Amino acid sequence: MSSVIRQIPLDTATQHHAHDFHQIVIGLQGRAEFEIEGLGGAISAFSGCIVPANHVHYYVGQGENRQLILDLPADAPSLTGYHHELSRLFDAPRFFALDTPLKHYLEFLLLEQNNGEQGLSAAQNDRLAATFLGCLHARLGGTASPPGVRRLDLAKLDRYIDRHLACPIAVADLAAQACLSEAHFRSRFREQTGLSPWQYVRRRRLEAARRLLEESRMPLSQIAVNTGFAHQSALTHAFRSTFGCPPSQLRRAVLERSAPEATNRLRHTT
Repeated sequence: MSSVIRQIPLDTATQHHAHDFHQIVIGLQGRAEFEIEGLGGAISAFSGCIVPANHVHYYVGQGENRQLILDLPADAPSLTGYHHELSRLFDAPRFFALDTPLKHYLEFLLLEQNNGEQGLSAAQNDRLAATFLGCLHARLGGTASPPGVRRLDLAKLDRYIDRHLACPIAVADLAAQACLSEAHFRSRFREQTGLSPWQYVRRRRLEAARRLLEESRMPLSQIAVNTGFAHQSALTHAFRSTFGCPPSQLRRAVLERSAPEATNRLRHTT
């Protein structure tokens, strides 16, 4: 399938969904808020966000707004073959701002889109998307750490994450704990853990949610809030994709196991 490049306003009432293709959203006018499975942020003109495939995301436009959206199937020419490395952009959601050269390229892309009555062909969309993705990848990819560099204090990061599970956690927040720039922290973190910071935080949120399911009778909606998911449906989607079952199924299994134990305790006390 080919890449699709389109311009739309976002609804001013909060919406949410997930789709089986990657997406990049870039602000052209106004402002919009996004939350992508626990990672929250805002986009305005010349800033944007990366939405990996199958990630539940909540979004809302504010007033008059207009966004440029790139819909990118995993098998699109802009992400396969010679361009296959660009798929690493979608390892995790993130927010970004365009620098001056990318702003100029965006202006060129918009002029190309508006040139002619027939619109762009699929091949043209793929070429324009691949060029943009390549430039963005070069800026967000990070750099390798020199040998012998001090390892990150994961225990300190875990404590910070656990204290702030109910809040949006940005990579910049974690980088500040390690006294590193965001780009340097991303690179060091992946080298040390094999995960992106977002993947690590998401895993920690889900592990906390699983503990609460097993050890408490807290409603699922409250567990979602306490572990940083905007809604119960976002928790359910993430939980199912990670553990292979919805949280309600795990809770039923825990209750079924505990019922015979409670009966046995009652027998021994009578």
